[in-house]
Amino acid sequence: MTLTEEIAIADGQGRRVGWRGWAALGVLMLPVLLVSVDNTVLSFALPEIARALSPTSAQQLWIIDVYPLILAGLLVTMGSLGDRFGRRRMLLVGATGFATVSALAAFAPNAEMLIAARAAMGVFGAMLMPSTLSLLRSIFTDRDQRRLAIAVWASMFSAGAALGPIVGGVLLEHFSWGSVFLMAVPVLVPLLLLAPFLVPESRDPRPGRIDPISIALSMLTMVPIVYAIKDFAVKGWGITPPVLFALGLVFGWLFVRRQLRVNEPMLDMRLFSRGTFSGALLVNLLSVVALVGFLYFVTQHLQLIVGLSPLQAGLALVPGLVMMIVAGLGVVPISRRVSPRIVVPAALALSAAGYVMIALLTDAESMIELVLAFALLGMGIGAAETVSNELVLASAPPAKAGAASAVSETAYEVGAVLGTAVLGGILTAMYRVGMTVPQGVPAEAADAARETLAGAVNVAQGLPEPIGRQLMDAAAHAFDSGVGVTAAIGAVLVVCAGIIAATTLKGSHSRPAEH
Repeated sequence: MTLTEEIAIADGQGRRVGWRGWAALGVLMLPVLLVSVDNTVLSFALPEIARALSPTSAQQLWIIDVYPLILAGLLVTMGSLGDRFGRRRMLLVGATGFATVSALAAFAPNAEMLIAARAAMGVFGAMLMPSTLSLLRSIFTDRDQRRLAIAVWASMFSAGAALGPIVGGVLLEHFSWGSVFLMAVPVLVPLLLLAPFLVPESRDPRPGRIDPISIALSMLTMVPIVYAIKDFAVKGWGITPPVLFALGLVFGWLFVRRQLRVNEPMLDMRLFSRGTFSGALLVNLLSVVALVGFLYFVTQHLQLIVGLSPLQAGLALVPGLVMMIVAGLGVVPISRRVSPRIVVPAALALSAAGYVMIALLTDAESMIELVLAFALLGMGIGAAETVSNELVLASAPPAKAGAASAVSETAYEVGAVLGTAVLGGILTAMYRVGMTVPQGVPAEAADAARETLAGAVNVAQGLPEPIGRQLMDAAAHAFDSGVGVTAAIGAVLVVCAGIIAATTLKGSHSRPAEH
């Protein structure tokens, strides 16, 4: 991309694309769908992996955790390198590596090899996501078309997260655990074949030098913080989470300090002084927290209390998934005429209504209410994320689209971790407080039943009637009581996101990005 084209984009004077641009969008959606599905599909394969590879409890955690840790730590670095070396080049390198390592993971002979493969997947996955969003910024220079393209991007990202349980259920009913990794190959091969012809290269016309110190500091910031949140979600309070979190904050302060002092920063911290950029990022973060937190307890309720299979539970979420996509696309013509300070809070009001419905109505027979609530939540988040993602890109200079996209992706990843850690942690604590084990349950089994809902279900299945049924009823009551409190907190988070949108996105729907 030439400097003239960059300036034209910054002035909002881009030309409308034809079929080639929309074909490029279709190609770019392949890695988006794959990476988002990969975020949720592994949990369904974990029981089979445990039986096949016999990992220790620590190795089992690392099989899950190492991928998002590496991914979150490298997103900003890979986004900046894409700005420098070419976003399409970074995308192709990432796709090649991700497909290759995924195939190796599918045939890993032991837990150590699988953990190493998952770590490598995190490296290559960090190349994929910022590249897709930043390439949309350079392909769709007309802002109306870019809104629609980003709506498709956001819809595919959300769709992938919700499709994970369905894809996992289908694959594991017919194939071995390695199939959840092998699916990357047929998805990414078309990308490698078509992207060189359909997707134009773009990069920063005036890239700065590579800064290894900033790269290291960004990793040392994100990895301890993300790990601290995940450790808190699994083990609760202890010495490790606060120490790691504080360590990440220290390195984060050093990273920001360096970016403000060097002449050519890896991440321009002045972006965060723009209300639209920071506000849109916070809306994204809180929206993802709300979505992932909701999925955390709705999947448990549908499977462990209602009694659905993983595939059936995934299918029950399809209406919400469809509404999320429809709302994300439907908000595009509205956002052309109405300020985001109105559109985004109005959309998030629907999500808050979904959470309020759960807080007031949930019980052991509440499958219909859960499905309807997820539809409301999906509509609001689908619309809000379309608008906020477009504002993140529109607020940043086009030359820095990769770095801006990486920051947006980091908000997604941290939001996903926080959704499980915060809302999931609160739900687990409420369950343990409210769980009353009936008399007659052995002490060791009672301890397992108090720990988690899944533990209570496993214990109940091994007990004679009527004690097993009494234990199951007590666990369902404790869990759903916790869901009520957690849903109320989720509603508050969504309302906070709406307030942030109303106060920071004012008038930004018509303001072009600045150089």
